[in-house]
Amino acid sequence: MAKRYDLRRQPGFSQIAWFCIFMLYAPILMLVLFSFNDNRSVVKWTEFSFRWYTEAFANDGIRAAAVTSLKLALVASVFGTIFATMAALATTRTRPYRGMNLAYAIINQPLMIPEIVTAIASLSLFALIKQITGVTGIGYLMLAHTVFCVPFAYMPIRARLEDMTLTLEQAAADLYASPIRVFWEVTFPLLIPGVVSGAMLAFVVSLDDVIITLMVAGPGETTLPIFILGAIRRGITPEINAVSTILLAVSILLVAVFFLFQRKTKK
Repeated sequence: MAKRYDLRRQPGFSQIAWFCIFMLYAPILMLVLFSFNDNRSVVKWTEFSFRWYTEAFANDGIRAAAVTSLKLALVASVFGTIFATMAALATTRTRPYRGMNLAYAIINQPLMIPEIVTAIASLSLFALIKQITGVTGIGYLMLAHTVFCVPFAYMPIRARLEDMTLTLEQAAADLYASPIRVFWEVTFPLLIPGVVSGAMLAFVVSLDDVIITLMVAGPGETTLPIFILGAIRRGITPEINAVSTILLAVSILLVAVFFLFQRKTKK
């Protein structure tokens, strides 16, 4: 009887896997470790301290950037999820129509386009709109983030809809429930795990974005990642490590919630 093929038994597989894991997580662990270092040096350890977290929370620039990032991510995740839900319903809860595959491709195309291209295109478009209308403000940045987050929210929502049976929705329709009532009382409650997963993913993507924000943001619209990028140009300090660790913790928490809801959708 032929032995079952097992990739883990191939020569060097375990060593390569552990090397990749080490190279991926060692820099992150070092960042977190030295964020608790009392010394200003990021390579010389002296003693454990929360000094740099205290200074980070007391820094007005960091606090303002964090508030801007949270506002931006919240708006982008809410509206991006709404549009993604509408798009998912239009590509799953309807009879197949001509152009459905094209619509699906258009929705997911931003995932395939390099982000720098999207950022430059957004910058050019918004610059033209500002020149014509004279309207400025953070709304352009919110719009850019919302559009960019739609495909990320769309994926888990569409996956949830595709896994949901139509039996309950058809039964509700047979009992003369209107399409809106079917959606709110049957479809949406079953869709909540996918919606939450999509919103969490969109929130993380918006919170961590640098390229689009760097291109589109105007004066006074500095987000936390942009603030960190600017501070690094002046030299890395433990304060930046502390801010990065906090941002990392928020991202890990949201991604963990995302995967928990993903597991729930498979049950």
